[in-house]
Amino acid sequence: MIRPRLIACLACVALPASAAEFEATLGSMDPGAPVVTLRTTTDFDVLAPVLEAYLGDAGPLAIRYEQWGSNDLLRLTRADCAADTPGADLVISSAVHHMVALVNDGCASPHASPQTQRLERDLIWRDELFGLTREPVVMVYNRDLVPAWDVPRSRFDLLDLMRPDNSRFRGRVATYDIEESGLGFLLAFADSLEATTFGGLLEGFGGSNAVATCCSAEIIDGVVRGDYLVAYNVLGSYALGRAATEPRLGIVAPSDYTLLLSRAAMIPSGAANTAGARQLLDYLLSDAGRRALAQARLWAELDAQEGDTLEVPSDTSAASRYIPLSLAMLVAMDAQTRAAFIDTWRGTLGAGDAGDAD
Repeated sequence: MIRPRLIACLACVALPASAAEFEATLGSMDPGAPVVTLRTTTDFDVLAPVLEAYLGDAGPLAIRYEQWGSNDLLRLTRADCAADTPGADLVISSAVHHMVALVNDGCASPHASPQTQRLERDLIWRDELFGLTREPVVMVYNRDLVPAWDVPRSRFDLLDLMRPDNSRFRGRVATYDIEESGLGFLLAFADSLEATTFGGLLEGFGGSNAVATCCSAEIIDGVVRGDYLVAYNVLGSYALGRAATEPRLGIVAPSDYTLLLSRAAMIPSGAANTAGARQLLDYLLSDAGRRALAQARLWAELDAQEGDTLEVPSDTSAASRYIPLSLAMLVAMDAQTRAAFIDTWRGTLGAGDAGDAD
């Protein structure tokens, strides 16, 4: 059976929608300076350098940074929208199905500029939702503990590793808890639409006592420590950032297909500082902003060569699958569809030997 992992960190606890996981203020400390309130699921350490690059040329301006879990961010943004009260000036979330639903419910303010008009078609929807990043969804492994012949290059390989009753990967494969993480649910749902292997993966996770937990950063830490040998459906941006200083971390873009995620941004309809939000958004969409995002490893191209930090298949164009910013994402927000999907997840992943759950 799949084992939920309890981790002593704020980012992994279901918090009420009144408490952000992390808060900080960047930029001007002048009480009279304009403030842009940014609410996001992105780890502060990852996005802060990008924002600091913007603030260097933005004049007197402060950015109030609030980091939220994706489910709490959805609830909070919906509540602000329903009450027509100011909350965030800009919202950025990796759970793009949440963002599509918010836009569809009339909770976003439109924005058009030279930067938005030149965006790739798959990175803009209704002039209200904008894709900022390009992040592969990867598998990670511990280089010290997984020999080259056991490194999974595809989902089929991962299945083969988990199947044997005496597999050393038993209890040492991790993935997202889709009930606790909006992003985890999105990635699993996208898999179910793409992969003929999805049913087999669920059974493999259940039969091998895989660990369901939250947070890419925490999963990566577990792989580095050796708690897990392999982790599935991890954001490549966080993995690449950690691998820059951690040689034990190997990263694979699956060769059968690799999901590509774009964190989505919107300006809420009730934003207090719409002008400031538009200026920040335009920077993030500009050439300078994209360079800063790339330096933060939030924009990655699947063009690395085998042996580089990101191990990619030879035919990346055939293997890439974009998670769209479109009405198609509303299927993942349908209450009955979500309930049925989670029931299947629970039922299949709970089918293993409960005696080994500890």
